[in-house]
Amino acid sequence: MAAAVQYTAAGRNSMGELFTPTHLIVIAVVVLVLFGGKKLPELGKGLGEGLRGFKDGMKGVTDDINKPGETSHTVTPKPEESVK
Repeated sequence: MAAAVQYTAAGRNSMGELFTPTHLIVIAVVVLVLFGGKKLPELGKGLGEGLRGFKDGMKGVTDDINKPGETSHTVTPKPEESVK
């Protein structure tokens, strides 16, 4: 039973050390090799604009939710659908 406890604890430690500086350096080198030095600024700019747009979109959604008194649209029945 003690061996199983040690195995589980070792498994948790290895997952906790996933983003060590060594791993991040290896990831950076792979990205640099795949995209090249000239494409990285364009890639970063596109990623930044995308994140900014997502953040602005989420802000609009939360603003709509936080304003319960205001409705964005109202539905009015057609005259022939009204109760006679």
